[in-house]
Amino acid sequence: MQRSSQALAQVGLSTMLTLDGLGRFSSFALNALRIAVVDPKSWIRWRQLGPQLYSVGAASVLVVAITGAFIGMILALEGYEQFAALGQEQQMGGVINSAVTKQIGPVLAAVMLAGRVGGSLAAELGSMRVTEQLDAMRAMAADPVRTLVVPRVVACVLMTPLLTIYSDIVGSLGAWLIVTGYHGVTNTDYWHFTAQFVSAWDPATGVAKSVFFGLAIGLISCYKGFHCAGGASGVGRAATESFVASFLTIIMINLVLAQFMGSLQSWLDPASMKTLVS
Repeated sequence: MQRSSQALAQVGLSTMLTLDGLGRFSSFALNALRIAVVDPKSWIRWRQLGPQLYSVGAASVLVVAITGAFIGMILALEGYEQFAALGQEQQMGGVINSAVTKQIGPVLAAVMLAGRVGGSLAAELGSMRVTEQLDAMRAMAADPVRTLVVPRVVACVLMTPLLTIYSDIVGSLGAWLIVTGYHGVTNTDYWHFTAQFVSAWDPATGVAKSVFFGLAIGLISCYKGFHCAGGASGVGRAATESFVASFLTIIMINLVLAQFMGSLQSWLDPASMKTLVS
């Protein structure tokens, strides 16, 4: 009986701590978004936003390019036998590029940013937290959320879609290299079926998702950095937790938006829905 009571108390404590954390994060996120939308003049300064755009965008180009190219090549290598067995290998370009632009490209680009940028943001702000630099800013009547958080979140929101587009292009070229250069599919067939399979809706869906991915990465990373404790070990813990939380959030957002965008497409194009039903 005593053990059951202790287990129940532990579950209750864990639930309370989880709800408290969600409440703190919601308050933090709403405050940052309020500042970004209501008072843009307070943070739109190139000396604040410019370095963050470079750190999130330009400094991530290489890792996103490598990831996108190899994913496209791997899909081309692994999928060829299945397509060839059906005599449809010439259509590989269309299927691969549709998957890359709609699902794989945005998610992988966001995951790479969560690891490279998110961990860096959490560690940077966490170091400022444990060395009491944030408290010093507040003592000087400077709002650290306005000065430090909003430019970083905005940079993530702006640069993640651009990096997603770049990842899609590089992934498509990587698949093209393998499909045409290694498997012998003609260049004409590759791009012809790509044009048939990939509509404007597919890359638009991926880019729309990437906006939410970037917002999640920026908010979660900054929150973890702002609320870390325990010295150097706390900073490392914040960076790790930032990546894990961002990764799980990206997966959940992708699931929700995939369903929403699919329903939206069916609503906007009733003809495609009738074809699917018939």
